[in-house]
Amino acid sequence: MRADERDGAAPVTVVGIGADGWDGLSPAARRAVGDAGVLRGSARQLGLVPDAVPAERVPWPSPMGPALAGLLDAHPGRRVVVLASGDPMLSGVGTSLVRLHGAGAVRVLPHPSSVSLACARLGWAVEETAVVTVVGRALELLVPHVTPGRRLLVLGSDGGAPAEVAALCARLGYGASRITALARLGGPEEHVLTGRAAGWPHGVVDPLVVTAVEAVADDGTVPLPTVPGLPDEAYESDGQLTKRDVRAVTLARLAPLPGQLLWDVGAGAGSIGIEWMRVHPSCRAVAVESHPDRAARIARNAVRLGVPGLRVVEGPAPDALAGLPAPDAVFVGGGGTVPGVLDACWAALRPGGRLVVNAVTLESETEVLRWRAEVGGELTRLQVSHAGAVGGFTAFRPALPVTIFSVVR
Repeated sequence: MRADERDGAAPVTVVGIGADGWDGLSPAARRAVGDAGVLRGSARQLGLVPDAVPAERVPWPSPMGPALAGLLDAHPGRRVVVLASGDPMLSGVGTSLVRLHGAGAVRVLPHPSSVSLACARLGWAVEETAVVTVVGRALELLVPHVTPGRRLLVLGSDGGAPAEVAALCARLGYGASRITALARLGGPEEHVLTGRAAGWPHGVVDPLVVTAVEAVADDGTVPLPTVPGLPDEAYESDGQLTKRDVRAVTLARLAPLPGQLLWDVGAGAGSIGIEWMRVHPSCRAVAVESHPDRAARIARNAVRLGVPGLRVVEGPAPDALAGLPAPDAVFVGGGGTVPGVLDACWAALRPGGRLVVNAVTLESETEVLRWRAEVGGELTRLQVSHAGAVGGFTAFRPALPVTIFSVVR
């Protein structure tokens, strides 16, 4: 039972504390800490509290997940105060406690966040600055955000983050980007290091650091947008790739929305699932592919294009679909004529979910015609032609037509 569902449950108080320590706490935060029976936090955070505060001090174990889950039962009848860095609800322990125990069980007294302090030092508007956390996550999550003129704040796990961010920007063709490492923000030891991504001159810095990026593209770098339709050359493939123009129309039919889940069945190079996830950081996707080489290639494409969280399931559909979480949208790019595939996809879709099938062969067109007769939906035929040389002249060369079947459950 969640703590906010129990009568009389005393909330845990989460107090944000900065590098300025006790001096930076508000009167309300000081009272909360002073009245605590038990203080939980990292050894560093507990050390910021004066010895005169009589509470028992209990540092977090590693890993701390089980301790967070059992916190309400670990100290019965005692006032528990959890210390957190800065704003506990910005990639902090406050968010974890609310998720585990409910908002009614947690009282939060925030301190200015590292994001607010960094923007204040840089003169950046907070609402115009993208914040990317790579704490316990892949650094490649930064990739979709690195575009010309973008201002980014990166929250990392340790003092190696600025150098890692600089190296990634340089690899992406943004070596001219200005990198600023802001360490110990708000405290007496606050300091700032600057440089360019290419040839970043600083090694490991203080672990309490925020990395700021002003993205500048190098000459010749082609920016990759987050809207569907990346260049085909952005993908490693063996030819099994939904081509750029068809891909853009297909994703328009799939209609990605924040937080929703896509199944990309017969994923090929993984382009549909990858571009679904690039639309918004909370978009999720599962790529189902029966060929081992292609499955491995999908994973490489996902990491390189900034969506390392793409789940790759290796195996043939429909068997490989069993046990997957229910999707909000399904794309079938290969295997639509395999018995049971479309039936399994349709049955798994959530209400309001979208099914999109691309058909190139007469056999697959026959299948989508049958499905349209049974469940409705739309059929759209695309034929894309690209200009090419014909002798000394130029003419359009048509690609194979693609029939797109789309239907809402």
